[in-house]
Amino acid sequence: MNDISDFNPARLVLARQRRGWTKKSLADATLLSSKTISLYENGDQLPTEESLACIAQALGFPVSFFFGRDLEVPTEENASFRSFSRMTAGQRDAALAAGGIAYMLSDWIDSNYHLPTPLVPDCSGMDPEAAAEAVRVEWGLGQLPIKNLVHLLELKGIRVFSLAEETNQVNAFSCWRKGKTPFVFLNTQKSAEASRFDAAHELGHLVLHRQGSNKGKEVENEANAFASAFLMPYQSILAHGWNLNSVSDVIRAKKFWNVSAMALAYRLHKTGIFSEWIYRSICIELSTIGARTQEPDPSQRETSQVLHKVLSLARDSGRSLQVIASELNIAVDDLLPILFSIVPVAVSSGTAVPLLPTPRKKPSLRLVKS
Repeated sequence: MNDISDFNPARLVLARQRRGWTKKSLADATLLSSKTISLYENGDQLPTEESLACIAQALGFPVSFFFGRDLEVPTEENASFRSFSRMTAGQRDAALAAGGIAYMLSDWIDSNYHLPTPLVPDCSGMDPEAAAEAVRVEWGLGQLPIKNLVHLLELKGIRVFSLAEETNQVNAFSCWRKGKTPFVFLNTQKSAEASRFDAAHELGHLVLHRQGSNKGKEVENEANAFASAFLMPYQSILAHGWNLNSVSDVIRAKKFWNVSAMALAYRLHKTGIFSEWIYRSICIELSTIGARTQEPDPSQRETSQVLHKVLSLARDSGRSLQVIASELNIAVDDLLPILFSIVPVAVSSGTAVPLLPTPRKKPSLRLVKS
């Protein structure tokens, strides 16, 4: 039983922001006043047990969540958002709050399993094209297409989580946690190709803007240029793109690099393979067939290999997703959105059935004896 004197106002702020609610929204849902909610959140007044129970029920968080230590949350200052200007403050705060829940889960994972150490080079000040080539060299990728970008990022120690925000305004974001651990968050509402480009874009922020500002049009353009060069290296484009002349060629070839048709057309233009006239013609035709809103011949969405493996190992040791959520004092429904909706098993007629295929190559995870 928690003592009400241990109530943590910062946790109330996080819970409210995760739901995308204003103080007035919460006040209306609980029949409390906006002033009372402000007093609770500022730490100027302790809630009664009854009012806290109403708040917890309205927000869908266990009462126990509102007690305990302060929770670390990504901040507007250290998080790089794609399409930042198109987001509302509520959308931004809800995404950052999801990042705080991901931090909690990441701490739980680190206390039970060993994940790869971050190996992300610092390319601050470099030209994006050169930085993309440098990262490929350091990671031993050569000019080959990247088969699964999420798996690659995880192999290099980047913590990748999903964002199931019901809006395309929140594309993705990344941040360095305490300057040591890189995180990437991807919106699963977008196409597989767009989400993959977002992942490369956020990697660009992590390597290019670690030491400086990660906000503004210029840095966004740099991250875009990095992503394009990283997914479609210059020499590879020259070797395989010289005979592409039509929309059907582009749609066929995009599968080689696993990118969108629009992204490939742009890269072919930037590398000089497509003239301005051909590029414009290709873009017009792609727009005509709806390629800007629905990817032609779409790829399979990438998900986390590390999270799937962790959940499987936890399940095998008797710790279901419900148990993990209980240990974190949150609901399962707040874990699923950051887990690419991965569930290790489904129970059917008393038999456990895997929902995802076993990964071809297991990540290097092992139990930590406590």
